[in-house]
Amino acid sequence: MEITDIKVRKMTDEGKMKAIVSVTLDNMLVIHDIKVIEGQEKTFIAMPSRRNAEGEYKDIVHPINGEMREKLQNAILAKYYEALKEQENAL
Repeated sequence: MEITDIKVRKMTDEGKMKAIVSVTLDNMLVIHDIKVIEGQEKTFIAMPSRRNAEGEYKDIVHPINGEMREKLQNAILAKYYEALKEQENAL
């Protein structure tokens, strides 16, 4: 499965959530609302989720294995840092 497009849809400087991203896989499937989160030790991605009846948040889409999670995270963060640099250069 190949990542064929990544769109950084929204960026913010406030709070820990830094961006919202959409990812296209194999030009056939789009995953919206992946969040770029700035943690205490590193920046990471959070998959789209929703709250269940018990009030817990559960991912509605997620990678099955660590290899795919790493591939997604590396590609998304690279695109995020690229967009961040473009935004800084525009100022």
